[in-house]
Formats: sequence, structure tokens, C-alpha cells
Amino acid sequence: MRAFTEKRLLVATHNAGKLDEMRALLASYGVEVVGAAQMGLTEPAETEDSFAGNARIKARAAMQATGLPVLADDSGISVDALGGAPGVYTADWAETGQGRDFAMAMQRTWTEVQATGTPAPHAAQFRCTLILMWPDGHEALFEGVLPGQVVWPPRGAEGHGYDPIFQPDGHQVTLGEMSAEMKNSLSHRARAVAQMIEACFV
Repeated sequence: MRAFTEKRLLVATHNAGKLDEMRALLASYGVEVVGAAQMGLTEPAETEDSFAGNARIKARAAMQATGLPVLADDSGISVDALGGAPGVYTADWAETGQGRDFAMAMQRTWTEVQATGTPAPHAAQFRCTLILMWPDGHEALFEGVLPGQVVWPPRGAEGHGYDPIFQPDGHQVTLGEMSAEMKNSLSHRARAVAQMIEACFV
């Protein structure tokens, strides 16, 4: 695995929550983390049907536009009762045409789970695929999974996305009820980043 020796890393996201999370996770490694919005980048169309495929699209577009090393992720929630949905379409379920409405997405998720008639607990996983891409096109891929269950009603105002309806295994609170520090210590993204740090930053 290639060591990361650059001093600047572009995180290919316009999501402020994800960017803050990445900055916190990489804070001790002396790398300046910048976001796609800061660099004036547009979001490429995510046309793949896998987390890895969509992460690669974002990484390559940002790297080609800036010449910087790029970290891109694609992540989402997969609910067993829904055959793994929304999966790669996690953000799409929140699209309204006027921005993303995750309250609507959480309601849709719960409504569809209830329609299946499956009993609780409703097993689910948050999944994250990270691609670290260097300016020469070399890439490294890392995957993190956080198992848990979907619960209702939503609880907590912390985090972002579907966090208020996801209760990780071994915990009695949702991600939406956890402090940023606690979530960052166990999240699917944190698990993928930990693998990346061990492979490329240590």
C-alpha cells in the first residue's frame, strides 16, 4: 500500500457534515483537508450501482479538475427488510428538487419497512466505501460497515442524514443522539478511515 506523503488532501464532498467528520478524523496527521465547495467544484453524476463505483467517479473528477490527491466516499444505509435498499440511493431518497429532505427520506424508509410486515428489530447497516486517489491515478479502496437497526420515531438532532433512526449494535441511543466525538469513534466512515490511516498514514 502506498504511503500518503502529500500535505494537502481534497475531500470530494459538498456535505459539510462529512467534511467536518473527515477533518476531525485526520486532524492529527498534519494534512490540510479542503472540500469540493471550497475548490469551486461541481458534483459529478453518480451513475454507478455500487458504492465503490460512485466513489471512484467523484475521486477521478475532483483529481482531474484540481491535480490534488483526493479522498472520495460513497456511503449509505442498507436495510435488510428492504433487500439492502436504499443502499447507493440513500441520498436520492431525500431529493426534493429544492434540496435534500432527510426527514422525508427517514419517513419513507420506515413506511416501507412497516409495509414488509417484518418484526423488529429491523437490522440495517451503514456502509462506507472510501477511495484515496493520487494525482497519477493510483488508488486505494477501503470499506467500513456499522451494523445496527432502524428505529422509530427519529431520536436526536446531532449528526446528519439518517442518523436519528439508526441505532448501532451495542448501543441504546441513535447516531443522532451521540456526540460528534462518540459517533466519529465508531461510524462506518470512521472504520473505513481507520483502515486507510493504518495503510497509508502510519
